[in-house]
Amino acid sequence: MNAIARPPIAQTPIAQPPAELPSLDQNAWSPLKQRQQATWASGDYAVIGVTLQIVGERLAEAADIRAGERVLDVAAGNGNATLAAARRFARVTAADYVPQLLERGAARARAEGLAVEFRVADAEALPFADASFDVALSSFGVMFAADPRAAAGELLRVVRPGGRIALACWTPAGFIGELLRIVAELVPPPAGAASPLAWGTESRLVELFGPAAADIRSQRREFVFRYRSPEHWLQVFRDFYGPTHKAFAALDEAGGGRLADNILALLQRRNRAADGTLVLPGEYLEAVIARA
Repeated sequence: MNAIARPPIAQTPIAQPPAELPSLDQNAWSPLKQRQQATWASGDYAVIGVTLQIVGERLAEAADIRAGERVLDVAAGNGNATLAAARRFARVTAADYVPQLLERGAARARAEGLAVEFRVADAEALPFADASFDVALSSFGVMFAADPRAAAGELLRVVRPGGRIALACWTPAGFIGELLRIVAELVPPPAGAASPLAWGTESRLVELFGPAAADIRSQRREFVFRYRSPEHWLQVFRDFYGPTHKAFAALDEAGGGRLADNILALLQRRNRAADGTLVLPGEYLEAVIARA
């Protein structure tokens, strides 16, 4: 059998140590945005983020990523959609307002030898020129923006006419939707905060993107959470997932106990495993918006 000659993988400088990823000026942010950024900087979302990698792969396929395309991953976290696009030989930039998460994404990219640019950036004020990208992605990221209209406007601005915007967003009726409502019962969100779960509805996407879209296509998908037990899931999310980590930190012992009991009841009710482990489907909306 003849060996097949493989072209070398082009490499460009990848994000380096923390000092090269500066923080944004929070003095220019609203109190709501400062609070949200602090939430996602707490815990260590990367521990959970890596378990969601399959969503990034599906999203890259839904967006029909092509080799050589300019791709922006907005609110990239630790880089699931970023890595998926880079594995398809796209020219990828990952942007997030939590430098620590970009550092984790950069480490993953270096481990795979993937060429990715990492930029500290606010989804509501992206530091890129108009029509800079062929595709914009966001996997459970931009849906948490403080100002949904500003974030949607920025996605539309930086994607060229004829380009695509591909999003994965938790739905209101799904597991994460119910989880966030349980958290809000004991730790209410700030006054005036828009529900991130609205991004997981077709009507909201039409409202945000419809006037500038040539086409919007969506489908409901499931990500299956697989943990050793409901208690294991609770411990991991209590320690590492920003919204639940911050919620437990804000409650006294009695309140924390009530929140833990309510979450465990949810996990047990939605768990489809009968062997003591946790196998729990979480519904999300996968959408691709074709830019007019």
